[in-house]
Amino acid sequence: MNSRILLVLLAALSAASCAPQTPQSRIGKDPARFAALRESEKPLVTQGRIDRGFSRDAVRIAWGEPGEVYAGSKDGKSLERWDYIGARPVQVTHFGGGWHRGWGPYGCPHDAFDFGPEIAYVPYRYATVWFTDGRVDSWERAR
Repeated sequence: MNSRILLVLLAALSAASCAPQTPQSRIGKDPARFAALRESEKPLVTQGRIDRGFSRDAVRIAWGEPGEVYAGSKDGKSLERWDYIGARPVQVTHFGGGWHRGWGPYGCPHDAFDFGPEIAYVPYRYATVWFTDGRVDSWERAR
């Protein structure tokens, strides 16, 4: 009986870890951060939208953590660029160059020819936010 409960709990935990993040889930994890936002930011943030002049925290709640962050300077102002990275599945066909030693059914070694279709995941940038002195200056999203 205990092993069944443990198995169900592990399955639920695994499913929950794969759940997509939403602004509402990020607000639920850190309500104090959301409460500290300006009143003008809150309605758009809950919809997953951002606007010029928004703080970094507002963008984090609306869009989540960026995949990459770049810092710089222009005309004496600090600049920052946040890139949001995704992965697209792409089917590729390869011919592995001949026979190789591998592991077959039941853990037995065997020889096999390595070829055929596979799915590879190619990273791409789907959104970018530019900050000037800690506030959103502009942004773009892929359609």
